[in-house]
Amino acid sequence: MATLERILEIWRAGGWVMLPLLAICLTMFFVGVRLWLSVRGRGGRMVEERTWMEWVVEPRRGEGWAGEVIRYTQDEVTSVEDIHRRFSEVAVAELGPVDRQLAWLGTLVAAAPLVGLLGTVLGMLVTFQALAAGGGGGQVTEAMAAGISQALFPPEVGLCIALPGLILIQVIRRRRAEFEAFLARLESVTTQRFNRAGTLGGGRPSMAPGA
Repeated sequence: MATLERILEIWRAGGWVMLPLLAICLTMFFVGVRLWLSVRGRGGRMVEERTWMEWVVEPRRGEGWAGEVIRYTQDEVTSVEDIHRRFSEVAVAELGPVDRQLAWLGTLVAAAPLVGLLGTVLGMLVTFQALAAGGGGGQVTEAMAAGISQALFPPEVGLCIALPGLILIQVIRRRRAEFEAFLARLESVTTQRFNRAGTLGGGRPSMAPGA
């Protein structure tokens, strides 16, 4: 309980700049967690390579997101170009929203310390105004203390918000890279399967299960 009261005391001492910092923190947390959850279930982490390679041979056995991609990239394809086009569509549909959300998350992370610096400027103005006003010693001291608190607390809070955000961005970027590598690997295996089926079939390549 004492810790909560201390946090509230610091929050009030930081001035009105703490409100936009709170909004940035909550928005960043919401966007970051939602984005992490969306990329966590993508790629080859959820399925062993041996399993999804079997699904490439028999798409009907595919399960989950990977199975849907395998079936979509093999359904009624007649050339290698069709396969490449299907995988490009999947990459745009899946990676495009991730990239946009990452850009938005990066903006929030960058904004947090800048808003904190705004609090520093405002706090220094309050301090200088107290010095210029003069008056009683106790009043000047209290005004200066309030200005110094307003100058120090917001940048500290801004940095505390930004640092976890940077870590979260790196984690999401790593998952995105793994997802992109999985798509490239899956495209390569699918193309090889298509070429083998065409060579063995002696005619138009077929991606039918068990071909």
